[in-house]
Amino acid sequence: MNRKFLTNLSFLLFLNLLVKPFYILGIDAEIQNRVGTEEYGLYFSLLGFTFLFNILLDVGIVNFNTRTIAQQPFLIAKYFSKIFSLRMFLALIYGGFVLLLGSLIGYDSSEIYMLIWLICNQILAAFTLYFRSNLAGLLLFKYDTIVSVLDRFLLIIICSVLLWGGFTDKPFDIYWFIYAQTFAYAVTAITALLFLISKQKLGKLRGNKLFSIAILKQSAPYALLILLMTFYYRADSVMLERMLEDGKTQAGIYANGFRFFEAANNIAFLFATLLLPLFSNLLKNKKSVASLINLSSRILIPGAILIATTCFFYSQELMGARYINSTTQSGEVFGLLMICFVFISTTYIFGTLLTANGNLKTLNKIAFVGVILNIVLNLILIPMYQAYGAAIASVITQGLTALAQVWLCKSYFKLKINFELFSKIVLFTFIMVTTGYVLKTVYVNEIEWHYAALIMLGSGSLNLFLFKIIEFKNIRKLLLER
Repeated sequence: MNRKFLTNLSFLLFLNLLVKPFYILGIDAEIQNRVGTEEYGLYFSLLGFTFLFNILLDVGIVNFNTRTIAQQPFLIAKYFSKIFSLRMFLALIYGGFVLLLGSLIGYDSSEIYMLIWLICNQILAAFTLYFRSNLAGLLLFKYDTIVSVLDRFLLIIICSVLLWGGFTDKPFDIYWFIYAQTFAYAVTAITALLFLISKQKLGKLRGNKLFSIAILKQSAPYALLILLMTFYYRADSVMLERMLEDGKTQAGIYANGFRFFEAANNIAFLFATLLLPLFSNLLKNKKSVASLINLSSRILIPGAILIATTCFFYSQELMGARYINSTTQSGEVFGLLMICFVFISTTYIFGTLLTANGNLKTLNKIAFVGVILNIVLNLILIPMYQAYGAAIASVITQGLTALAQVWLCKSYFKLKINFELFSKIVLFTFIMVTTGYVLKTVYVNEIEWHYAALIMLGSGSLNLFLFKIIEFKNIRKLLLER
């Protein structure tokens, strides 16, 4: 199982590193430069609003389906057509609810028009995720990986033409970006479905009321968990836009830092997509998960620390290099969000294990506390510190929820603390922070910032092997396993 995890992770990382960072930092960031902080801030806030109620589209079906199909693959023929029909019904409920609520909280006609298109995009993306959950559940990771980058690949092509193709003299319009997303998501959803059809007989499309009710009951705990986690992950931008007089601008500033954070987070999230079916399969067959936890922890958590510390020390420079409208506040927000990245990466291992084990009630209690804490902190900190306050709220919330999940995994699975690995990670973190401080203070006038950042990344990567956090012999052993 470790070999399957490592080989598929390598392929997944290769394609995603090839496509997603360029899309987020090259295309998406350039669009914000073109349309301006305020207009992009409105788009970012409305996008966050559609995410808040995304659970109505899914009601936990994706996580439930991945776990179920990974443990009992034969059920896909029975489940697929009925769940597909259910999701079509849920899409109608989601669209109507979001539009109604948007009208009630005061969005004007132009904002509602943008909201309609963003709702359509969320529906298409949700269907793609459902198709991917079946591919992942069947352990068809190669096809799932291709689908995972296809929408971004198409957007890179379309938006590159619109941004730099010289086909029009008109300023870039944010709606061009939204329409391009609609096309890309539609093509990706169709491709994912065709992959699935080519590998598995799915049966005729038909609804079943009793089956739908049963699925909703079984997936309800997953739905609640996703809803709660989405609120403390996406509510910040909506609260910024609604609470402050210059809310659109503050949401745009938050989006500057959030975009870089999201680029890193998208890579870390790939671990969760692989780990959920693998953990589920191991637990179903009553096998130990300790080895897979150890392997994923050695790769993801130190890797997150390496990236986060480098970005923290050079947050201002990175923001200034990418955005024409960058402010000091953008860099400060980004620095804090990258601390969040370490906590979220930890969650992608231990939270995923708890999900695979079916500990949804406990996870929901943690997430509920996280939501209340995040909202209270935002209500206090946003009026005082604006976008920076929202970032502080995120760090506190993500840090506490991650620690709670690690502690629960230790209790539920009787895991022994690997003090050797823990001490190595602490030492690695200390050296990364020390290196960043020295480069930023002692050699600030002698080494250009981008070279200093590369020194941090390079020396940190070397230390991962020198400290034997990652060992070549173990990687070689896994690759040669049969």
